Amino acid sequence: MEQSMSKAKVAFIGLGVMGSPMAGHLKTAGYEIKVYNRTTSRAEQWCANYEGTIAATPREAAIDADIVFVCVGNDDDVRSVIYGDSGVLAGATEGTIIVDHTTTSAILAVELAEACQNKNISFIDAPVSGGQAGAVNGLLTVMCGGDEAIFNQVKPVINAYSKQITLLGENGQGQRCKMVNQVCIAGLLQGLSEGLALAEKSGLNVEQVVDTLKHGAAGSWQMENRSVTMSQREFDFGFAIDWMRKDLDICLTEAKEHQLSLPITEYVDNQYKALQHEGFGRMDTSMLIKKVTN
Repeated sequence: MEQSMSKAKVAFIGLGVMGSPMAGHLKTAGYEIKVYNRTTSRAEQWCANYEGTIAATPREAAIDADIVFVCVGNDDDVRSVIYGDSGVLAGATEGTIIVDHTTTSAILAVELAEACQNKNISFIDAPVSGGQAGAVNGLLTVMCGGDEAIFNQVKPVINAYSKQITLLGENGQGQRCKMVNQVCIAGLLQGLSEGLALAEKSGLNVEQVVDTLKHGAAGSWQMENRSVTMSQREFDFGFAIDWMRKDLDICLTEAKEHQLSLPITEYVDNQYKALQHEGFGRMDTSMLIKKVTN
């Protein structure tokens, strides 16, 4: 099956900061590709960089595609491109596989899997981690939920832009793994913000501190990639607070269903809410240090 998928026709729905380079890697890997983006100029720009076909609707993109990749904003955005007369399901045929890279609720993943099953279409929820840099460099971590046989079919294709692809269980489990990822990041950024604040107040050289600690138990991606910019108060890049709040809302809703309290996550979410109200919703999540040092 891996051999047959090497000739797969693919569609990519959503050419944002993540989707555009991911689709680019698929094209570079030799896949015949059709793309759709709500803002047509983005699709035109993508085609100026890569050779591909622009579809007028998600339905058109899905016609004749073996795999349809989706990478949009939130649950409602996914529904808008999947359902309806112009949606993916209207154009996909029996045997098509839909892979959703959007970070959504697990409830939506299960809903979509059932909707696909009714049309003999397969569905994999496959949120990603690694940010824009990971997408550009083809080094994303992909967390999947779905049928193992279907996962094994799409894995070599997803490999075009990934360094780690894991099947976590049935549909919805990929999204739940992404929730764990976001909860961990929220806690890491809070601890990193407090640690850097202490370093600054103590007169330490932040770059020297980071270069020392990143090799030990305190080391993390966030420390290595965000510490210096945090100390320089540079936040106009990276993963936006608006998107993190969307993700943390999903995490906290899931936790509530399990009667689980996540106090650090709730605290960080409230800090990000305050930053949104101050007009910083499009800034990187590392701006959390601003709430610690105020």
